[in-house]
Amino acid sequence: MDGLQWAVQTAETFMSASDLQGYHPELAKRWAYVPGMMLLSIGRVWEQTGEAKYFDYMKKHMDLFVEPGGAIRTYVLEEYNLDQINQGKVLFPLLRQTGETRYEKAAHLLAAQLRGHPRTSEGGFWHKKIYPFQMWLDGLYMSSPFLAQYAQTFGQPEWLDEVSRQLLLVEKQTRDPVTGLLVHAWDESREQRWCNPDTGKSLHFWSRAMGWYTMAIVDALEHFPADHPKRGTIVGIFERMAGALVRVQEAESGLWYQVLDMGQKEGNYLEASGTGMFTYAIAKGVRLGYLSPKFKPAAVKSYQGMLERLVETDETGVHLNQICHGAGLGGTPYRDGSYSYYIGEKVVRDAMMGLAPFILAGVEIHRLRETESRTQLQHRS
Repeated sequence: MDGLQWAVQTAETFMSASDLQGYHPELAKRWAYVPGMMLLSIGRVWEQTGEAKYFDYMKKHMDLFVEPGGAIRTYVLEEYNLDQINQGKVLFPLLRQTGETRYEKAAHLLAAQLRGHPRTSEGGFWHKKIYPFQMWLDGLYMSSPFLAQYAQTFGQPEWLDEVSRQLLLVEKQTRDPVTGLLVHAWDESREQRWCNPDTGKSLHFWSRAMGWYTMAIVDALEHFPADHPKRGTIVGIFERMAGALVRVQEAESGLWYQVLDMGQKEGNYLEASGTGMFTYAIAKGVRLGYLSPKFKPAAVKSYQGMLERLVETDETGVHLNQICHGAGLGGTPYRDGSYSYYIGEKVVRDAMMGLAPFILAGVEIHRLRETESRTQLQHRS
């Protein structure tokens, strides 16, 4: 099977767990960032195959939350939580396809949160109101592609300036000059136990955190016009970052470790969600010309490595192993961002956190090969 077929089979396996009314219990719980990414991945399967059942599934679950007047059930603007923006990305294909005003109104509601969102002294979005003066890589994926597509959809280009500011600011504050990798988060106030008291940086390079950021860049860039003054800078840091990632890619399997730069340390493991995110972002970056073609082998190898090392099939469908269940910083009980913390979080199977990037990666690997085939045909003719 090629990447698209794997994506279709994985989506089908996931959807088969829906109830008799067609609702998946994990997607029906609440408006949240992981269900949002899962629905987005199913939407990409629809866009690539043209099969209406995937669009209908996406819409059915979004309509559990998006009310006729544009309010969003379970969403609270005053939480000022970037995670809550992510599911809003699914509003755009729904609006484009149906023209229903509820989806536009819901998008304006989420943009209103970002307009008033609390910020660091340099203007960076706090990850959440309850995490003051902290920027996390995760939050860039949650908000930046949404804002970029919002800017493009509704003709508000000033939002692209905001997106570029957020992407560049967090990279400046989290990048390690020696490895080129990005730490999970930065605390401007230097108050958190998880940060270096001199720099405010957290202590380790968590695979999924960098995965969120690579996807944030490639998905946001898609909505930037070629003449935006910061576009080239963002493309440049994407290229530089891809080089850093390839340097820590595990040579034999093509996968990435849970803690990126400590591959041989006891307890570390090759992790599915971060690998899927890197595969998706690098493949898409090469396809769209943001990254040099030299990075294509890294994406192809990592996808093949996932199929060989992390994927199993049985009579119930496609299954994905070695997914970090979740990791964060601070909170209660306190997460200290140590090496032992990141490797100690639960490792699970078939969680949406890993399945969605795997589906996205399969679609993107397929699209990259399609694009290359077209290019070769054009050269021959």
